[in-house]
Amino acid sequence: MGSLLSMALPIISLFLLCCFGISSTEAYDALDPIGNITIKWDIMSWTSDGYVATVSIHNFQQYRHIQAPGWQLGWTWAKKEVIWTMLGGQTMEQGDCSRFPGSIPHCCKRDPAVVDLLPGTPDNLQTANCCRGGVLSSRVQDPLNAVSAFQITVGLAGTTNKTVRSPKNFTLKAPGPGYTCGYPKPVRPTRFVTPDKRRFTQAMMTWNVTCTYSQFLAQKTPACCVSLSSFYNDTVVNCPRCTCGCRNNATDSGSCIRSDSPHLASVVSHRSKSVNTPLLQCTSHMCPVRVHWHVKLNYKEYWRVKITITNFNYRMNFTQWNLVVQHPNLDNLTQIFSFNYKPLTPYAGLNDTAMLWGVRYYNDLLMEAGPFGNVQSELLFRKDKSSFTFDKGWAFPRRIYFNGDDCVMPPPDAYPWLPNSSQRSVISTLYSVAMILASGSLLWAY
Repeated sequence: MGSLLSMALPIISLFLLCCFGISSTEAYDALDPIGNITIKWDIMSWTSDGYVATVSIHNFQQYRHIQAPGWQLGWTWAKKEVIWTMLGGQTMEQGDCSRFPGSIPHCCKRDPAVVDLLPGTPDNLQTANCCRGGVLSSRVQDPLNAVSAFQITVGLAGTTNKTVRSPKNFTLKAPGPGYTCGYPKPVRPTRFVTPDKRRFTQAMMTWNVTCTYSQFLAQKTPACCVSLSSFYNDTVVNCPRCTCGCRNNATDSGSCIRSDSPHLASVVSHRSKSVNTPLLQCTSHMCPVRVHWHVKLNYKEYWRVKITITNFNYRMNFTQWNLVVQHPNLDNLTQIFSFNYKPLTPYAGLNDTAMLWGVRYYNDLLMEAGPFGNVQSELLFRKDKSSFTFDKGWAFPRRIYFNGDDCVMPPPDAYPWLPNSSQRSVISTLYSVAMILASGSLLWAY
């Protein structure tokens, strides 16, 4: 039943796209259907001309995180509000504060953009869950660091529940595009517990803003691809050509350099360009990341797979990387080596998806392209006699995500075949028939 549902999900998505007009840029992830980032705007107290608010960013996505240089949160004020002071964050610009002859506000812009403070910020400028450089962990990998917060004192805003207005037009960059935020919604005021856990307090007002991610908005080309191989076939199925761009069109995927180039060291050490501008190793697929799935060994009751993740970007280290794999035998995963593992069950009764990530301080950092730009592990599966087979590509994954982005799979007809597969037999038979016909034609010609 689980495998049938897994096969049906792409068909259901196509049906929704065709019949209900749902765009391909809609932020829906079949493996994390309720994942989102929620911004909570809690008004904690009133001031003479406004209020003090705690703004928190909660990552409810299971495997998608925000890495350095971190998040950037923006909005537009409903009236003529200003930010007098901030803790745990700062606006990127102050704006024009010339109308304030005395105390100068922290920010006077109508559309401020806020970033997190860096680690090591003095204590008098910090607040709870701040100062991690905008890095936000996924919910599964590190739930304690899946929330970020800052405090603002807002002026010229109104001093009662009836006069204050929520900001609008929220934007969340992580650090680039990809997230779309909805309208602020008034919800039941957030409750807080005191350190002694004997008293509860609550916010004066609370607004929630939900932001969802779309890979189509985040980048124009795919971010990763998958290659395949097996012990029973010498064929290595590489990522499809020009998966993430072509070498003769560098504007699509950044510049590229050959790994054996004599100028490699000098080019890589030149850091004038932003880390967001990739410098890729020249490959046929031109993807920043490749995931290789190798069916390694076959035992009587078990079978083994080796996974290798390779970084082809000379300007990017992937911190807290993760991999999401969908395969019908993951409910029989017996052992995994040098990776962390957690099953994901987005739908009841369907246990064919797992999340893998590195061990802290060992291989949780995927280094930039080069001799150390890869991590690898092996998975040991127990065979289920009712479903196990190497035929028809069953041993290969149905879907792979890297850091929350869907990786491009090779076409199914390119998968490594079993030596005695029915498809190979059919081709051999057709070849024999063709040779017989050709021989007959030659005899007839003579």
